[in-house]
Amino acid sequence: MTNRVILFQGDSITDGARGRNDDPNHILGHSYAYIIGARLGYVWAEQKPVFINRGISGNRASDLYARWNEDAISLNPNLISILIGVNDAWRIMNREPSGVTDRFERAYRHILEETKQVLPEAQLVLCEPFILNTGAPSQNWPAWSERITAYRQTVKALSEQFGAVFVPLQAAFDEACSRADAAFWLWDGVHPTAAGHELIAKQWLQTVLGNGYADKG
Repeated sequence: MTNRVILFQGDSITDGARGRNDDPNHILGHSYAYIIGARLGYVWAEQKPVFINRGISGNRASDLYARWNEDAISLNPNLISILIGVNDAWRIMNREPSGVTDRFERAYRHILEETKQVLPEAQLVLCEPFILNTGAPSQNWPAWSERITAYRQTVKALSEQFGAVFVPLQAAFDEACSRADAAFWLWDGVHPTAAGHELIAKQWLQTVLGNGYADKG
């Protein structure tokens, strides 16, 4: 497939302080999206793939849905990768007004339904939300763990319902803690360090390419 377009969507974990202009040196930021774009860009250089990062720090699933037309549909991507959920949980854990109603599953479902309707050929990749027991989550670990576990189950179920590729991440982070402490991977229990982003990129590449995406188109 020539000029395939791969879109990364999510919150600050995806955003990675990405550039907001056309400077190719900064446009993908420094998250897992940059690592994936760098590796696949090199491998698929003859096809000149286009990698787009539209993650926005602080976003919840409902924020994603609100900007889905301009930041997803209008870009006509061949693959859409979504990682969202921790801010939905954060607002609820902090008892913020915006977290009174848990709209995670509802908004996520709207995103997928609309995408399937308008871009039926686009491959969907749903990344599992994750946390570790350090930083903010450690202050109320049982509640955080329960909430994120529910979101993980939701994303897995949605991936099956909508024929999306599911990228498991929580178990990989849990296992990584046998090599180094939790803060080495997620410095505040939520946001990845450089090593944490490498872990996400590795899981993403293994899972997505393992599902035959490289051979499509």
